[in-house]
Amino acid sequence: MSAALQVSVESAPNVARLRGFVQRFAALLEATRDEVVLLAEGASLLTELVTHDDWLPEVYAEAHPQRYQQYLLHCDSSERFSVVSFVWGPGQETPIHDHRVWGLVGVLRGAELNQSYTRAAAGQLREDGKPQRLEVGDVAALSPSGTDIHRVRNAFADRTSVSIHLYGANIGAVSRATYDERGQSKPFISGYANSHLPNLWDKSKSS
Repeated sequence: MSAALQVSVESAPNVARLRGFVQRFAALLEATRDEVVLLAEGASLLTELVTHDDWLPEVYAEAHPQRYQQYLLHCDSSERFSVVSFVWGPGQETPIHDHRVWGLVGVLRGAELNQSYTRAAAGQLREDGKPQRLEVGDVAALSPSGTDIHRVRNAFADRTSVSIHLYGANIGAVSRATYDERGQSKPFISGYANSHLPNLWDKSKSS
């Protein structure tokens, strides 16, 4: 085990909570590919995970002074789903962007503002209502068949917020797009901020 992974495990005494989430969602995915069911039951699993803040290794909760961070926590071996932590420094936000796969977002620490967008007849983007404020324990769904274009920002200007995201693909490898207010798109592949994963599978540990 690398030093980085050793630190990750030791700093998360209840990493078994994340392991259990991954195992339960994988079992759900074996049982169904129905997106409606996956989002509904996945939301229940994610809610249970983010209502406990005793499992995320601190190395995957570190903010960057200039930009938000996306840390990969787990990717299914067939890339059917991935779990990531998003870490928002004070006032940080994403550009307007899409996902092109279903997703769930749950807030673990702090709070975030989720502004959805729709397309007008001429193609430009417009805000779809007021921003949704997500507090600790709240979970929101994303889907290409519905709300998929949005902008997210830290609800706080003086503290870090952390959210846990579940996606129906290896999200860091998906070709997606950012948008300007006119609806003009620019392709991007997000990648991840980390080069090491948390070790969920060493059951010799107390976790």
